[in-house]
Amino acid sequence: MLNRLLFSGFFTGFLLLSGLAQAQKIEIGAAAGALAYKGDIVPAFHPNTMRLGGSLFFRYNLSPAVTFRAEVMRGSFSGNDSYSKDPFQQVRNRSFQTSLSEANLTTEFNFLNYQNRRFALNWTPYVFAGIGYARFTPTPKTADYATAGWVIPYGVGVKYQVNRPWSIGLEFGTRRTFSDNLDDLGETLSVLKLEQGDPTTRDTYYFLGFSISYTFYRIVCPEPLR
Repeated sequence: MLNRLLFSGFFTGFLLLSGLAQAQKIEIGAAAGALAYKGDIVPAFHPNTMRLGGSLFFRYNLSPAVTFRAEVMRGSFSGNDSYSKDPFQQVRNRSFQTSLSEANLTTEFNFLNYQNRRFALNWTPYVFAGIGYARFTPTPKTADYATAGWVIPYGVGVKYQVNRPWSIGLEFGTRRTFSDNLDDLGETLSVLKLEQGDPTTRDTYYFLGFSISYTFYRIVCPEPLR
């Protein structure tokens, strides 16, 4: 409950601040897609780890080139040693599923002159980076370890204004974590070498999402003739 209230308050606060900003700079939206994982059990990106995920976001379009974004995300991912051809992993035969919640603040850099213009072809590829905080719940959880921490989100995307004020987008993002326990396989969880993770690496997860967003416009009335 505390986690849910934290993320709700985070997002609501940015929506309230939007009332102080100029029209055509405020954008709200949602994304749906899938999360994937890379770590001790799945050491390379594998589509079999993908599970459903989604997000809500708020954008402040500072300029045609720079956008600030606040986002909350929820989803899950999984892993299984059976995906690997490594005999060591096949003997270990570990599997897990992890649910995750995340809040992040990022900056987007648009490569093209992205402006909300009527009757114009308006699209741009972009890159983004920032900082976030995530809580995760692995199943099974076989030891007492921290299940929350900071993450570094970054990635690429493309957005397209289909019909003002509506836009769509496609984005692929990476989250670098400071935890080795997203898969319940940290380096110190067992005295058995077979049950230990790689202490030199940290777990990573990804989000691939399709988004739709709405930009707020102010209708400016002409001043009366004098």
